[in-house]
Amino acid sequence: MQVKDRVAVVTGSGQGIGAGIARAFGAAGALVVVNDVAGDRVTAVAQELRDLGASAIGVEANVSTTAGAQALVDRTVAEFGRLDILVNNVGIARDRYLTKMSEEEWDDVIRINLKSPFLCCRAAVPHMVERTHGRIINISSRAWLGGAGQANYASSKGGVVSLTRTLALELAKFEITANCVAPALIDTPLFRGLAGDVQERLAKTVPMGRVGTPEDIAQAVLFFASDEASYVTGQILYVCGGRSLGAS
Repeated sequence: MQVKDRVAVVTGSGQGIGAGIARAFGAAGALVVVNDVAGDRVTAVAQELRDLGASAIGVEANVSTTAGAQALVDRTVAEFGRLDILVNNVGIARDRYLTKMSEEEWDDVIRINLKSPFLCCRAAVPHMVERTHGRIINISSRAWLGGAGQANYASSKGGVVSLTRTLALELAKFEITANCVAPALIDTPLFRGLAGDVQERLAKTVPMGRVGTPEDIAQAVLFFASDEASYVTGQILYVCGGRSLGAS
């Protein structure tokens, strides 16, 4: 899948799924911009990519703010001269049943999971339009289908799907595609932080019987980002081991 020499920005790529996506882009020859709010994680992942022979920079920025999203895009263009691929991966979870969920927990999840992609797209799209080329890949979740205790998270990820479809319609005439990857249970620091019996119970809800890896998600992202996917837009690809087929 051809992404060599493309400039790829991956938000929330200091760890977990985002770091896996950044590594995959680096291995494929892309010029990678690592982003996170934690400067130490940004520095570590960007250095790891450079040690492996990739071209990478790190940008510490809070992309849930207008200033942060614009700073990320401005630094990318200043460093590489363009922005070809935007992966909106940053996200958090604050699971709680509706009657116990605070307004702050609702607002934080919507701001980071949904507002961030909006702000980053708004900052990046003019550069893509100028070159009549671009790939936007938004990371949603199987949870957009609904999940008990996830009113905020499911709503934010459903919003990501709707944003993706709308962008696909608005930007198609500029040869810019917008697609969505929807993971389910993935082996990340968040998942490994759960108790062992909880991990085992959750894994049993996956028809394939295992949790996914960041690399599984990265391969789907690489496809949408590639030259070969130039006629694919507005789509959602579940990478979930079949979990999207059930209600659990």
